[in-house]
Amino acid sequence: MHLFGHDWGLFGTKGFFLSGTTYDVGVFALFLFQMVFMDTAATIPTGSMAERWKFSSFVIFGFFMAMVVYPLFGNWVWGGGWLSKLGTNFGLGHGHVDFAGSSVVHMVGGVAALAGAMVLGPRIGKYTRDGKPVAMPGHHIPMALLGTFILAFGWFGFNAGSSLAGTDLRISVVAVNTMLASATGALSAMIYVWVRYGKPDPSMLANGMLAGLVAITAPCAFVNSVGAAIIGGIAGILVVVSVYFVERTMKVDDPVGAFSVHGVNGAWGVISLGLFADGTYGDAWNGVPGTVTGLLYGGGASQLFAQTIGTATCFIFVFAAFYAFFKIQNAISPIRVSAEVEMAGLDIPEMGVLAYPDFPLSTNTTVASSAGGVTDAAGSLALKTSAAEG
Repeated sequence: MHLFGHDWGLFGTKGFFLSGTTYDVGVFALFLFQMVFMDTAATIPTGSMAERWKFSSFVIFGFFMAMVVYPLFGNWVWGGGWLSKLGTNFGLGHGHVDFAGSSVVHMVGGVAALAGAMVLGPRIGKYTRDGKPVAMPGHHIPMALLGTFILAFGWFGFNAGSSLAGTDLRISVVAVNTMLASATGALSAMIYVWVRYGKPDPSMLANGMLAGLVAITAPCAFVNSVGAAIIGGIAGILVVVSVYFVERTMKVDDPVGAFSVHGVNGAWGVISLGLFADGTYGDAWNGVPGTVTGLLYGGGASQLFAQTIGTATCFIFVFAAFYAFFKIQNAISPIRVSAEVEMAGLDIPEMGVLAYPDFPLSTNTTVASSAGGVTDAAGSLALKTSAAEG
């Protein structure tokens, strides 16, 4: 689109099904890399909508994320789209810069998670009649911590691999900064929770590590070690504050803090680049001569302004798209399981198998009925109790 004397790239027009001129080894390699990035964004909402989301609805959501929302915003930032051209068109630094996806991947997934959780509503028994949240602890904290460490290890491919060239020695800076931010994120979250609530909650420690990783994903190649540590440390505190704000003030039930980890700290990550980029990397990034330099290193406010525009655009576009999507999908066919299925567990009704077949559900549980549902006397009692309490 040509507007205000400039070209605004809105979406790609070739390469569908990897055909034509895109039948190329380089394009195929980049496609595989981007597919995994998109998969990350699509997986994030499963945390905010856990324990009550229909699997069939998730499958349809996956197509919408993969075919519409992620490619569009990804094009705007990484495909020569209008956000990447804020520098060449309007002199705003190097345009919206995101090295490995704090906005394109994590904020997209986190904001989608918020929209989905709002449409879906809280889990049964999460809030009392007067609106007070009820703690619903996870069933396996060691498993959650193992998953966190696996993610942390994978992040070195996520961030360092985004250099896309084995000859770019900046990969060492990216890797070290990734490690530092994850450590300071975990540490600051642990200390904050310990001081304020009296105990170092391991689940919050895990979220703090992930928050640090999410935040450093955008600026990892552009900041020094001190900046990386500060960015991660702030992220660890942000995620704790956000989790309680979303749960207690917004009254949105997000079981794993997906929006706080990925949405809030995805935003912080791209904003932090506009502050902490030290001017040692990024010459000609997005077609702008010179290195990427943030406000705190003498670069002025232009790069920070470009990062802010990209952040606001991401939130507005993704939230509007997914809130409308979930509303329409829910109007056509409910996206939430029935109360009986939610109380008994989604394993058999939704997937046909038990996640933990060796764990007895209760002494009086009938796992599957002839209609494919679940009946559970203990679950029925719990359902009535939670309904009575609010």
